[in-house]
Amino acid sequence: MAILDRNFNLSQRMVQELGRTIICGEFSDDSLPTEAELCEKFGVSRSAVREAVKMLSAKGLISSKPRQGIRIQPEDQWNIFDPDLLRWTLESRPTLKVLKEFLQVRIAIEPEAASLAARYADDKKIDAIEQALEQMRNADENSKEDLEADIAFHVSILYASNNRFYIRLRDFISTALRVSISHTSPIKGNHDGIVEDHAKVYNAIKNRNPERAKQSMLALIDEALNFIEDEIVKQESAK
Repeated sequence: MAILDRNFNLSQRMVQELGRTIICGEFSDDSLPTEAELCEKFGVSRSAVREAVKMLSAKGLISSKPRQGIRIQPEDQWNIFDPDLLRWTLESRPTLKVLKEFLQVRIAIEPEAASLAARYADDKKIDAIEQALEQMRNADENSKEDLEADIAFHVSILYASNNRFYIRLRDFISTALRVSISHTSPIKGNHDGIVEDHAKVYNAIKNRNPERAKQSMLALIDEALNFIEDEIVKQESAK
């Protein structure tokens, strides 16, 4: 019987456990156990199973139809911006291909967010970016504090853009950063250089230079993307 997280009710616990299992690809095909089998596996009632199935269906992970049973949906149907799916993807140790896709989306979002921040951010929001930068500067290399400060830096820029749609992407950006930074920072191995690259973005925003802010953020993410692409090439060459 699966051990379910006590911080959730029965249906929510089952959603967490089953969702992670699906994301990790632990089922050999697209079929899930029957409702009765899920009751047995998770030690919950049929009503709890049905509620969990409804929640996972809303995330695009599964479908449940009469005479077809509960089936895993194709990945292109998954709501990958859902915070739970993002977290499960992180916990499943994503491939370099997924990391590359994360970074490609960041390139489409964050340089423009930095440009908007240079135009529209008030002093309070610029101070929040500076505070995160200072926390990065003072943190030990590759420490938890360093990672959290780096994430806070990028999320602060989303808020500073004053664009409600960019701000709503904070969960996606946080997860993408949590995955990619932990992979690229040890490879780069230059904490002071990483901090100074972030400082260039901050200074451009503080000095109200939208184009420089945009290009500095683009260079920051593009360097991480190059690291990932080099790793992919190495993996393919080793096959």
